[in-house]
Amino acid sequence: MGRRRAETAARAVERHGDRPDVFITERRGHARELAQASMARGARLVMAWGGDGTINEVASALAFGDVPLGIVPAGSGNGLATELGISRQPEQAIAAALKSESRLIDVGEFEGHLFVNIAGVGIDAHVAHEFNSAANVRRGFAGYARLGARALRTYVPRAYRITTPLGRVDARALLVTVANAPQWGNGAEIAPGALVDDGLVDLVVLEERSRFRTLCQLPRLFNGTVARIQGCTISRVRDVTIESDEPMTFHVDGEPYQGGRSLRARVHPRALRVVV
Repeated sequence: MGRRRAETAARAVERHGDRPDVFITERRGHARELAQASMARGARLVMAWGGDGTINEVASALAFGDVPLGIVPAGSGNGLATELGISRQPEQAIAAALKSESRLIDVGEFEGHLFVNIAGVGIDAHVAHEFNSAANVRRGFAGYARLGARALRTYVPRAYRITTPLGRVDARALLVTVANAPQWGNGAEIAPGALVDDGLVDLVVLEERSRFRTLCQLPRLFNGTVARIQGCTISRVRDVTIESDEPMTFHVDGEPYQGGRSLRARVHPRALRVVV
């Protein structure tokens, strides 16, 4: 698949009159290395073809610089690409990136890791950890859906202390999400009002009243009314500290990490150029 994508990308760029350098990633972290090397060679645009993890790596390399990011969405979620109105047809996405102007968007930072879409702790971080485990052989949206369904049966909410410039909140939450953009992907909006260029992140805290009620409220993720779920609060902040009595697993753009008992997130306003 990687070679076919590389050939498609090369043809699409050449039709535009440019000569591209096309590389296939080989491991986690490789996309970041390739993006950094491309900038060092003087690239005027770096495009990432892949899922949220690949886009995160390239965006993290380009953040705080002048070289813009182009996105060819090919993941199981594609939340940021959907928010930016990027076509899921590769040739169309590439052609649009080559002829479009760049715009500045915010970049989030969660415990030292940059993110462009969504980060957080709780059930979504748990699912990300399970999905990226070597034991998981089922990839794509179907794999995420299977693990998510299992987590909804077995995941136990944890107690968090959440501190922002607005004050401190204690919550036993199903998740604590820090959102730069509205959705995880596939139409599931956890922060419907989030804007990628407002200099803020949307902090979503979802306390669970009962598992049955949570299951009944799931459709609200797909019609923009998640804020109406009892126990859900959404606020816009510049930074947040999340504390727990035990070390926390967190994720940035779907990539899981193991953290400590205290995690900090913040926003870097207008830190990334994106062509859309």
